[in-house]
Amino acid sequence: MNQILALRLLDVADDAAIIIDAASRIHYANDAMYALSGYDAGSLPGQQIETLLPNAVRVQHGEQVGAYLAGSCKNPKVLGNKRRFAIRHRDGTMLPIMLKAMDLGKLDNENYMGAFFIDQRHERAIELQNAARWQQLQRIALSDPLTHLPNRRAFEIDAVRSSTRARRAGSPMTIGIADIDFFKLVNDRHGHAAGDAVLQAISAVLQSQARASDVVARMGGEEFGLLFLHTDMVMARQVAERIRLAVAATCVDFEHTPITVTISIGLAPLPADGDWKAGFMQADAALYQAKSNGRNRIEQV
Repeated sequence: MNQILALRLLDVADDAAIIIDAASRIHYANDAMYALSGYDAGSLPGQQIETLLPNAVRVQHGEQVGAYLAGSCKNPKVLGNKRRFAIRHRDGTMLPIMLKAMDLGKLDNENYMGAFFIDQRHERAIELQNAARWQQLQRIALSDPLTHLPNRRAFEIDAVRSSTRARRAGSPMTIGIADIDFFKLVNDRHGHAAGDAVLQAISAVLQSQARASDVVARMGGEEFGLLFLHTDMVMARQVAERIRLAVAATCVDFEHTPITVTISIGLAPLPADGDWKAGFMQADAALYQAKSNGRNRIEQV
């Protein structure tokens, strides 16, 4: 009588439940289990529990359950607190669930184990949504909203990571700073909207002329940071020269008014001790020298 009442209680439970024997055969599944797994009502009893398990743990998990119920395993991993798991739907898809297994003891000299499967699809969807939102926020936090280039914070993160790797590997790395010449005149003559259009256009040129391994970031205003990874000063200067020429050849059409600008670039090698900030300061000094020597040129330390 008590067994019948217990099964009736399980039948109306919201969480999916099954009962298995020492041979890992399913003896009972409630209505919630059929709704969760997609199997036809009454079709699970007699099937092995492995039917519902992921391929990666199917054999091992089934053996552990059988060993425990057979009495050869005293500390099974399948028992204990709730844990994340997955079961196989009838259509082959994997369903995220929270599993809680328990020893039900003996009935008619047969050992049985029970398990509850709590559907986690809604919770997992929320987790994935939150993770996507977090990644989006990180992208926003590390991106310049006007040019869509990495911003100063992103540049500093890349500089720390890249300089550390370069120092450990003993590979060269060059740091650069590019600055649009006489940018204030663009804003004064044509307005800040024109200045924004020029910044966007020049950012696109810098990105297109740099190599895939290079880092180009907007540091603020009309200044851009450059990282030339695995690159000595000779090669970095060649890439920088290509960038400088491409910028000089670019004409920005703003409200039918052509606007052209040039850039000055300062370059410096990563110091032997890997101090990228010191290298950045040297590149800044080289940029100042380029400005003093007439602009639209490259200077290096």
